[in-house]
Amino acid sequence: MRVMLIDDHALFRSGLEHLLVRRGIDVVATTSDGEQALALIQETRPHVVLLDIRMPKLGGIETLRRLRAGGVTVPIVMLTTSSDEADLVSSLHHGAQGYLLKDMEPDGLVAALAQIETGEMIVAPEFAPVLARFIQSGPEAMKASHAFSDLTPRELEILGHLGDGQSNKVIARSLGISEGTVKLHVKAILRKLKLSSRVQAAVRSVEEGFGRKN
Repeated sequence: MRVMLIDDHALFRSGLEHLLVRRGIDVVATTSDGEQALALIQETRPHVVLLDIRMPKLGGIETLRRLRAGGVTVPIVMLTTSSDEADLVSSLHHGAQGYLLKDMEPDGLVAALAQIETGEMIVAPEFAPVLARFIQSGPEAMKASHAFSDLTPRELEILGHLGDGQSNKVIARSLGISEGTVKLHVKAILRKLKLSSRVQAAVRSVEEGFGRKN
């Protein structure tokens, strides 16, 4: 198997290369710069690319997006310290074929790479439910559902009141805050969910089960 490594941490990159080579894997290229990735892939023709997410010059997800836009079809696996579900969903949405964590066992990584090379999609075990939802719902639905993760607890609470059709005045009285504060929260909700009216927010609230009435 021919593998390429893209990671900005030199010590990790060197250690991982040594680990893979000792297990019979040919590391054909390593780089810390996502902007060099396309040229290196075309030059070295790896079977699998291991890509970090947190990189200073060009982030891993943007690197992934550019590689796919540039016509790269080789399996790309995110190897990262990020346990953020939003990073996983964004990676899958932009064409990653795997999402693995850097604290996994070396033999587990090698086994996962073998599976990915045969066309399987592999994620760290703790993300299996997220992968299942991604496959069942499709990338756009998962991307939409993760918009709600950007809302604060107070915004989620107000969204529930919107789903019940309550006015700002009623919401303010119910929560013990000013009507002006409610207006600011509603404005933030609309911005984060990319909606244009409180009616749309109320509909989304009901659809997603945020309404407070049973």
